[in-house]
Amino acid sequence: MKQEIAETVALQALGWLIGNEELMPVFMGATGVAQEDLRTRAADPVFLASVLDFLTMDDAWVMAFCDQVELAYGDPMRARQALPGGAQVNWT
Repeated sequence: MKQEIAETVALQALGWLIGNEELMPVFMGATGVAQEDLRTRAADPVFLASVLDFLTMDDAWVMAFCDQVELAYGDPMRARQALPGGAQVNWT
């Protein structure tokens, strides 16, 4: 997946999180981001990667997000791999 598409998926995920009254406070606590910083941080690929890192911690969240925005369940992980820090590490 190209980085531009991955960023779009991450922005969709951020929008989904913002609309989720239960998960948004958990996300903000986990990342340390303040409500007023969301708009400026949304342009940062590293921050967008953290959005996908958070989302992909729970399969139910991934499924709910993908069902709402009509993406394949594997798309958030593919998008995460295309953003900074997402390359798979080969330890051999």
